[in-house]
Amino acid sequence: MIRSIGLQLYSLREYSQTREDFIEVVKRVAKIGYKVVEPAGLHDMKPAEFRALLDDLGLEMVSTHSPWAHNPEECTRLIDELGEMRLDKCVCGYGPKDFEDLDAIKRTADNTNAMLEIFNKAGITLFQHNHAFEFERIGGELKYDIYTRLVPGIKLELDAYWTNNFGAENPVEMLKKFRDRMVLLHLKDGPFRQDANEQTYKNGILDRKITLCPLGQGDMEIPELLAETPETIREVIVEHDYSNKEMWQTVTESYEYMTKNGLCAGNV
Repeated sequence: MIRSIGLQLYSLREYSQTREDFIEVVKRVAKIGYKVVEPAGLHDMKPAEFRALLDDLGLEMVSTHSPWAHNPEECTRLIDELGEMRLDKCVCGYGPKDFEDLDAIKRTADNTNAMLEIFNKAGITLFQHNHAFEFERIGGELKYDIYTRLVPGIKLELDAYWTNNFGAENPVEMLKKFRDRMVLLHLKDGPFRQDANEQTYKNGILDRKITLCPLGQGDMEIPELLAETPETIREVIVEHDYSNKEMWQTVTESYEYMTKNGLCAGNV
């Protein structure tokens, strides 16, 4: 099966400072050949307007990082927003302090279970996007193993690169471990062994500015990952938090690597 290639538009946030900039970014993404986009904010566009833009450009949207679920109190509002976007999935995610020890993981799990109950009643699938800290270990056990055991209903948008946790884990093995939970796959690339201590925290948020690169130019075993990805996942979402190259060059080279090697299908 050849999956469609998508782009998380957060990758191009540097070029999306205004509504007009954002529209031009989406048009250029379509011109490169990406079939799917996953937004992280609509930059003052209404959901119906954004959907119309995608329709005009021949682009699809199967998920979004805006809205992002944080707590049960806001779920009703988020369900309404997702309805306007014609989506049946909602993303959640947490920071490093929410996984710093067993007590924190239990609190995080309780919060997620409460959101799950609300979303399930509305027919919305709640999925979680990971970073590296969930793939640290407590007493030899993966934090994400503990968490997913406590939240049996959560689905995953697995960011395969972050599962390596700076060389401590194997992304292919991590994908195998969590494949039954997956509804989406994020791909980025770069060297695995980097100094996690060089990361900093700003207002409690992890600054993950590390060395990343276009797909196919780092340590990721992308063909092996895709071979283990469930066939139910029909889109692969490319995301670059940062890059060692200019970002438009990065997203273009990533598209070319995936399509020219027959790993994904694009529109060009």
